[in-house]
Amino acid sequence: ISVQYGLYSSFMGCFVYCFLGTAKDVTLGPTAIMSLLVSSYAFHEPVYAILLAFLSGCIQLAMGLLHLGFLLDFISCPVIKGFTSAASITISFNQIKNILGLQGIPRQFFLQVYETLRRIGETRAGDAILGLACLAALAGLRVMKSRLPRAAHVEPLAARVSYLIVWTSATARNALVVLFAGLVAYSFQVMGSQPLTLTGSIPQGLPDFRLPRFSVATPNGTIPFRSMVEDMGIGLAVVPLMGLLETIAIAKAFASQNDYRIDPNQELLAMGFANILGSFVSSYPITGSFGRTAVNAQSGVCTPAGGLITGALVLLSLAYLTSLFYYIPKAALAAVIISAVVPMFDAGIFRTLWRVKRLDLVPLCVTFLLCFWEVQYGIVAGVLVSGILLLYSIARPPIKVSEGDVLLVQPGSSLHFPAIECLRDAVCSHTLAASPPRSIILDCRNISSIDYTVVVGLAELLQELRKHGLSLAFCSLQDPVLRVLLSADLEGFQHFPSWEEAERYGGAEPGGGTSAPFTSTSESSLLP
Repeated sequence: ISVQYGLYSSFMGCFVYCFLGTAKDVTLGPTAIMSLLVSSYAFHEPVYAILLAFLSGCIQLAMGLLHLGFLLDFISCPVIKGFTSAASITISFNQIKNILGLQGIPRQFFLQVYETLRRIGETRAGDAILGLACLAALAGLRVMKSRLPRAAHVEPLAARVSYLIVWTSATARNALVVLFAGLVAYSFQVMGSQPLTLTGSIPQGLPDFRLPRFSVATPNGTIPFRSMVEDMGIGLAVVPLMGLLETIAIAKAFASQNDYRIDPNQELLAMGFANILGSFVSSYPITGSFGRTAVNAQSGVCTPAGGLITGALVLLSLAYLTSLFYYIPKAALAAVIISAVVPMFDAGIFRTLWRVKRLDLVPLCVTFLLCFWEVQYGIVAGVLVSGILLLYSIARPPIKVSEGDVLLVQPGSSLHFPAIECLRDAVCSHTLAASPPRSIILDCRNISSIDYTVVVGLAELLQELRKHGLSLAFCSLQDPVLRVLLSADLEGFQHFPSWEEAERYGGAEPGGGTSAPFTSTSESSLLP
């Protein structure tokens, strides 16, 4: 796919996200990950790529209209931290080749590291000097802005003007550095020698606004829409889902850093409309861009309206300024990207999770390590590991057992079908192992919901305890749980308002033998 399609994909998402997006920093556009996915499912054909953008947008829009955004809440904070930390490393190292002026470096991270180190002797001095100078300038301007004291209104006019100049320079540091580097490259070009690697020529002109093509004419005939969909296959599921995962992960990462909230359903709608409308201007599928979002955040944007400026600049550049892009050194662009993404690496998160909850290190490390292979695999693996840990906590809730005249069993959370066997094992093992065997009070104050499988399990538990001459009473039942148990008409079901009352009715005398039977509460007295 020609380079201009990347520019065609860079402006529509900015305009749409400005009106529908909920994260002030996020910028929608083409990314390396999405480009690789699209190229594999679109067979390097622009017609397939544009149609894939349209269909992906339809899928994402449908998910937003059906309010399926809650599924994206399963991306936990450790997964996001692992993704952002790994992405900051991979994106930074991906730009090292441009800082050093190396060509033909593969995209895969590990191959990239190997080839860069192997060919480091081929470094172009001009690119390296300019790239390091730009990095130093960007770091200095960022520090200057963070330490700049605010000018008071009572200070002289000269002081306030000086503050405004320094603040503007520090805020617009990315544009200033690129402009300065472009002037340096142009000067070398005028003098007849060029030690820098330049961006090069980009075709000029705006794309036509038209529907994506739903068929393709070939020398052997026309490929209909149905055949095109069959050719793209699983890509119709992978591309929109990976786009959503990447966008939400980026949005959550920057939202947590800047103390604002995002609406997953609104993000789905924004992604859907952006891809659908983008396909009308020859765009291939877009997603949240980590690098551009980091640059946005470092530039100090305050609202999604910053996308209007970004999109307008892309359109202006396509129409009139592509010839000027020729002189922008790749080393300067690489320096801007590196300085934007490096602060996203959070080394302290490992120490924090070790101190707070060590089990959360598992999804963090899985995501972090696999993102070096492929980012999409890292996010998916991290979500799966987080899901498994969540399911395990549901299947094995904390159960506290207190021994006395009766056994008080207190589950620490709601009971769902994977947990009923754990509860039965805990009750039976403690009851039958006690000497003498004692009846049980099940304290349900922490249980807010149960399902049918739990009801069946409780019925079997009541039956099993009766075989051993023991009884089971429930106390502190919440109204929704009580209604479910009453409607199930469990044989031998007994309920008491509190465990103290249950123990008073069911406990044995001190030093006595088997517990006295519990007094059943009539069903009619429990109904509202």
